[in-house]
Amino acid sequence: MGNIFTILFVQPITNLLVVIYHALLFLHIPSPLGFAIILLTIIIRVALFPLMATQLKSSKKMQEVSPLLSKLREQYKGNPQRIQAETMALYKQYGINPAAGCLPLVVQLPVIWGLYSVLQQVVKLTSLPALNKLIYSDGMKLHHLWDTHFFGIPLGQSPSQLLATVGFLILVLPLLTAVSQFIQSKMMLPSTPPTPPQDKKKGSATDFASAFQTQSLYIFPLMIGFFSFRFPVGLSFYWITFTFFGIIQQYLMQRGTSSSVGALPIEVKITKKTSKARKKK
Repeated sequence: MGNIFTILFVQPITNLLVVIYHALLFLHIPSPLGFAIILLTIIIRVALFPLMATQLKSSKKMQEVSPLLSKLREQYKGNPQRIQAETMALYKQYGINPAAGCLPLVVQLPVIWGLYSVLQQVVKLTSLPALNKLIYSDGMKLHHLWDTHFFGIPLGQSPSQLLATVGFLILVLPLLTAVSQFIQSKMMLPSTPPTPPQDKKKGSATDFASAFQTQSLYIFPLMIGFFSFRFPVGLSFYWITFTFFGIIQQYLMQRGTSSSVGALPIEVKITKKTSKARKKK
């Protein structure tokens, strides 16, 4: 399994990184490896954009119909079969495929993990033959180990290791990773109306979901910031670039897509739906 993953993901990503590195070296760009990591991250992020756009659109639709789903669960409380049937009907009405948000993510994960695996090896590279073994063309192979410094900062060392030599300025990197992750997490939160008082019962599913989202909004960025403090600097450059372009893409997606639920207020739509259901009875 490891060999298949290497052939399908690690090796192509490594070759792309080497091509970018050689191009920057030819142009006499300073710290070419650091800039190659940043450009590689941007290229992969742009290449994955169609899949991410599908995922974001699906997520947006799910957010829009979330209040309707809550009302359906309340209306048919105690009847799970009816709730399931009405939920599927609601998805069909608004053209929502529940799997559409998961499948793009499943496809993206091996690519993202492959990129992470490559960068983790690259910034700590000690064996030139091991790297050259992954390169397709003999003309692209390296003749000596590349410089793993980015404007004097060693990409293979972590901010925690560099704190004594570089000073507190190195803490800007974990801070940037945490802040950028917080912004992206904040943008991904559903823009649903506040929970009605009757739904704010202790231990209710709605209250638990809301509390979990709020906690995740702060806990996850703090975790990423801590990891970037302990992980090599090169991985921090990757994460900041990946998240920053994710924020731009998500902003453009949210700005360019209109509501799929329609112009009518949700309360009107659910009222009409309920009245139709009563007439059928």
